[in-house]
Amino acid sequence: MARRDFVLGLGAVAGSLLTGRGLCQGGVAGQTDLRVVAGVRIVDTRIAKAADDLSKSVSPRYLYNHAMRTYLFGALIGRAAGATYDEELFFLASILHDLGLTERFAGAKPFEIEGAFAADAFLRAQGLLTAKAELVWDAIAMHPLAISQHKQSEIKLVASGAAADVVGAGLDAVSSLDRDAVLRAYPRLGFKARFVSTCAEVIRQHPGGAKGTFMRDIGERKVPNFHVSNICDAIDEAPFGE
Repeated sequence: MARRDFVLGLGAVAGSLLTGRGLCQGGVAGQTDLRVVAGVRIVDTRIAKAADDLSKSVSPRYLYNHAMRTYLFGALIGRAAGATYDEELFFLASILHDLGLTERFAGAKPFEIEGAFAADAFLRAQGLLTAKAELVWDAIAMHPLAISQHKQSEIKLVASGAAADVVGAGLDAVSSLDRDAVLRAYPRLGFKARFVSTCAEVIRQHPGGAKGTFMRDIGERKVPNFHVSNICDAIDEAPFGE
C-alpha cells in the first residue's frame, strides 16, 4: 500500500460518488449541549454516548474535536452525495477512529489497527452485535487507506470526514456556512501541529507500525533515525533458491 494513501486515497474517497438516500440524524453531542451542528444531528443512543465518553476520556481535546469533525464533515459530504448509511455505526466509527493514537491504546501494530481492536472490544462489551462491531472495525482500520473508497458508505464516510479535516479533501462539497458551524462547535485548537506531533510520538515508540500509511511520511519528516523494513529486502531474503 502506498504510504501517501491518506492524502491520495482519502482525497479520492471524499470526491467519490456515494449513491442512495438519507441524511445523518441523531441527538446530543458529547462536548456541549449542542444537538445539531450544520444541520447534522449527533447520534445519542446509549452506545453512542458511551463511545463518546470513551473518546473524550482518553483523547486530548484537540483529538476529540477532530473525531467529532470527522463525523460532521463526513455526514455533510454524505449529504451532498445523497448517501444512505447506518447513522449509529458511522458515528461510532468516527468518534473512535483515532483511539490508536492515544496513550491508552497506542501499541506495536499500526495505529489504525490498534484503534480498531480497542473499539471492537469496547463496543462488544457494550452489547453491539458482532456484524455491526465488525463493520466499525473495518471503518477504523481502513480509514487511512485508499481501499476505503471501495467499501460500504459507513467506511467511506469515516475516511472522507477524516480526510476533509486533515488535508481539506472534499470540502468543496461542504458550504462555507456549514464548515464554519462545524469549526465553531468543535474548534481545531492547533490541530495541524499537534496531530503531527502526536503521530510522531507514536512512531517514536512503535516504529514498526508506521510502514503502510501517512504515518511513514511523518516518521521520515519528524522522527530522527526513523527506519522501517523494505519489501525488497524481504523478497531477497525469501527462502527460495532461484
